[in-house]
Amino acid sequence: MTPDMNLLRFISMVAGLAMAATTASAQISLTPPAAQPPASAPAAKKEAPKPKPKAEAKKPAPKAAATSKPTPTPSPTPTAGFEDPNADLVYGAYQRGLYKTAFDLATTRAQYNNDPKAMTMLGELYANAMGVKRDYARAADWYQRAADGGDREAMFALAMMKLSGRGGKVDREQAVKLLASSAKLGEPKAAYNLALLYLDGQTLPQDLRRSAELLRVAADAGNPEAQYALATFYKEGTGVPKDIDKAVRLLQAASLADNVDAEVEYAIALFNGTGTPQNQSAAVALLRKAARQNSPIAQNRLARVLVNGLGTSVDRIEGLKWHIVAKTAGKGDPELDEMLAGLSAEDRARVQDAARKWIGTSAQATPPNAASATLPNKALPTPAGK
Repeated sequence: MTPDMNLLRFISMVAGLAMAATTASAQISLTPPAAQPPASAPAAKKEAPKPKPKAEAKKPAPKAAATSKPTPTPSPTPTAGFEDPNADLVYGAYQRGLYKTAFDLATTRAQYNNDPKAMTMLGELYANAMGVKRDYARAADWYQRAADGGDREAMFALAMMKLSGRGGKVDREQAVKLLASSAKLGEPKAAYNLALLYLDGQTLPQDLRRSAELLRVAADAGNPEAQYALATFYKEGTGVPKDIDKAVRLLQAASLADNVDAEVEYAIALFNGTGTPQNQSAAVALLRKAARQNSPIAQNRLARVLVNGLGTSVDRIEGLKWHIVAKTAGKGDPELDEMLAGLSAEDRARVQDAARKWIGTSAQATPPNAASATLPNKALPTPAGK
């Protein structure tokens, strides 16, 4: 399979995930409310000098304490949450999971202030059935009103709805326009998804250079999916000159943002010293992290380094546990099958028990001669099948 085909196969998978997670990624970037200091604290500290009875009578401490009691679900009024533009009660309620409160406050803000951010919030709540019954038509309507008001996140969310056909018919042409407008206003998720469309070559004519440019915009804004995709471009020389050093730097940035695929590839680069100074112990730590995030490739590579003591101490029980877990997810390894079969009955039982505890279901080792995917005889082969 050619590098371009490998890349397209990977990006198609990422694009599918991006479409499935549309509403989750279309978050509302309103400033969270600033923490308020306890109102009663200053009054409590003024008892030391023992003031005269007159002064004591004037102390407002009890009154301050009474007004500092929090209200979990405030009822909206025409001006609720708008006195202080830095105190965003809508976003605060949303972040705390008080979706009905967020809905009420956002409705008030949208009606009385014509606030695009509040409209976008209403679209989010309707699209995800948060505090209200799911209603894609109303979600699309609120997103449209917010987009007309210039909100880039509403443009992105509405574009993804039109691409998937939620709330109406699929409208790729309009979706592309919305993504382009959102990306122009600096929305990294829009730039990333528009890059995927230029790469796919179905909705838009394939343009690898334009795809790379858009990925760079999103990557520079800190989008980890774009950082990983652009790293793949530099690794393969697709749409950009081949540059392993740049690829590894992008993999590092994406792995710091918990992108699992980037964690695996950056770990391999660290292990082999490719594009970065070799650091096997750091590579093993990163593989452990990705394995615990249920990456079958990371689980397989971690199994190999543990059973061979590469960059870490030998631990065959733990290593073969990860082998069984990876194999259950479709990442088999005949060499590790043979090693598992060579264990004593007691150790094999320990391995299987550890694997069962991890995956939560019965895990049985396949006989070493059973069919499974063959991997090269390298300690850490380059990930395949992406």
